Amino acid sequence: MKSYKKILLTAAATLMLGANAFAADKLRIGTEGAYPPFNLIDASGQVVGFDLDVAHALCAKMEVECEVVTSDWDGIIPALNAGKFDFLAASMSVTEERKNAVDFTDHYYTNKLQFVAPKSVDFKTDESYLKGKTIGAQRATIAGTWLEDNMDKVVDIKLYDTQENAYLDLASGRVDGILADSFVQWEWLKSDAGKNFEFKGEPVFDNDKIAIAVRKGNDELRQKLNKALAEIRADGTYEKLNAKYFPFDIY
Repeated sequence: MKSYKKILLTAAATLMLGANAFAADKLRIGTEGAYPPFNLIDASGQVVGFDLDVAHALCAKMEVECEVVTSDWDGIIPALNAGKFDFLAASMSVTEERKNAVDFTDHYYTNKLQFVAPKSVDFKTDESYLKGKTIGAQRATIAGTWLEDNMDKVVDIKLYDTQENAYLDLASGRVDGILADSFVQWEWLKSDAGKNFEFKGEPVFDNDKIAIAVRKGNDELRQKLNKALAEIRADGTYEKLNAKYFPFDIY
């Protein structure tokens, strides 16, 4: 009886720990670290970027200490659900499929998808021009999914583990163009590597809501994050962070 009772008490304690994860002394922020300017690892080895600035501002409002944990993009939701971190700030788009695996906060910015290709090429975005072209995108992203759903029979889709590797193939001519988030592309186009490339055509999708993910059922943390997000929007903190990276409002 004692051992059985001990098992029950241990199980109950584990359930209480999961339910009260927010009560921990420190919260762990999950991110990719390979998606500038939203999340990247700088020369000193620190994980920085807009996602992390917003996340740390939310932690300050919640009066809780936070640390950053990185994960490969392909496994970032399983890592969250396995408890490797408490919430995910990694420019993740809200989709119905992802809602089955995680819960989302209110959005903290809105993105759009747009093609990028060499300036020297009269690149069109209609199907007749794109027929047979090779187009790159990061795997397990809205851009990759959009290509698979809309261009699978038109273009040769090449998917990459990171956005940076997609840019490398574009720069070397191994793909004809890339489809990705406009704000990420905007940052790359300003760099030396991207100076010979430009946006092509209009965005193909312009209402991509980006939010923070938490484990299913962790309503306490989700609600606290939402409250903190409303506070940084109201007190000007968000506006300052936005201006640090972009000369336009991305909310």
